[in-house]
Amino acid sequence: MSEFWLISAPGDKENLQALERMNTVTSKSNLSYNSKFTIPDFKVGTLDSLVGLSDELGKVDIFAESLIKRMAQSVVEVMEDAKGKVQENLLANGADLTSFVTHFEWDMAKYPAKQPLVSIADTLAKQLAQIETDLKSRTAAYNALKTNLENLEKKSTGNLFTRTLSDIVSKEDFVLDSEYLITLLVIVPKPSYVQWQKTYESLSDMVVPRSTKLIAEDNECGLFTVTLFRKVIDDFKTKAKENKFTVREFYYDEKEIKREREEMTRLLSDRKQQYGPLLRWLKVNFSEAFIAWIHIKALRVFVESVLRYGLPVNFQAVLLQPHKKSSTKRLREVLNSVFRHLDEVGAASILDASVEIPGLQLSNQDYFPYVYFHIDLGLLD
Repeated sequence: MSEFWLISAPGDKENLQALERMNTVTSKSNLSYNSKFTIPDFKVGTLDSLVGLSDELGKVDIFAESLIKRMAQSVVEVMEDAKGKVQENLLANGADLTSFVTHFEWDMAKYPAKQPLVSIADTLAKQLAQIETDLKSRTAAYNALKTNLENLEKKSTGNLFTRTLSDIVSKEDFVLDSEYLITLLVIVPKPSYVQWQKTYESLSDMVVPRSTKLIAEDNECGLFTVTLFRKVIDDFKTKAKENKFTVREFYYDEKEIKREREEMTRLLSDRKQQYGPLLRWLKVNFSEAFIAWIHIKALRVFVESVLRYGLPVNFQAVLLQPHKKSSTKRLREVLNSVFRHLDEVGAASILDASVEIPGLQLSNQDYFPYVYFHIDLGLLD
């Protein structure tokens, strides 16, 4: 499973024994894999500051999770032609996400534990905010380029009524630079080819005999040229429409055709040049954001444990990885049973409710007798 439960209980003898009982029961019942989650000894500060920090960390936690999900989705979008390799690019410090979480160690170099908790939280929040700012600007530029390229590519697909004709026609198909003559392009349904050949010369006066040529086809129609005098264009269009032939508005402009082709080449080159740097940036900063997120979880466990269990600081954090989605209800019951002594009333109310746990959204205000946080690694769900 791609989820973890991060819990803590007081570190006294009674609760260490409770943790041992939890490990024994969950192991025997194959409910979860459990491991210690090491958190440094932070400077506590005042309880008032912890209350304010608890609220702020909750907001940063939600923001961090949202950010890494958006970054994961950006990797999917950038790697559109290699989606099977997305997961190998979503790493944290070079390790897969599960390994990083289960072997988590606090980064003392980035976030010195001797700093005030508020300072550490502020550093993490600023780091994530900067990543989000960069993400928006980088992906906006890449997506604008991608959209322009897609729009040009769309012009090269579709039927003869809508697609660009610049990559179909050539200079030799047209009478150019004539004061009196002009070459038109006409779309003719395939069943009407014979009718076109028999009638196009008589649709109007001043149509050049034997001037038609089939230059392209799609599944339903063909694109024909026809040359006539400029003065009868409107009359020819009217008669063609009456016979279910469609004159496509197109005038050969060599400079415009060259510009379109150069624009396509430029956009393809720009996308290729941006792809590598953007993917590298996403990989590096996804890692940074994910690492910051797990540090935020650790901070939240510390703050909530001090607020819940009091001073001096003495608690044990444990990381549980449920083995099956179907076993989460049973695992929750085991935890609430083992730790119900922490809050007899709160634990009993949850146990008696027999609540289902879709997405772990429980009633009773998501209250547990122990400190609890959820870590969901299903970033692409």
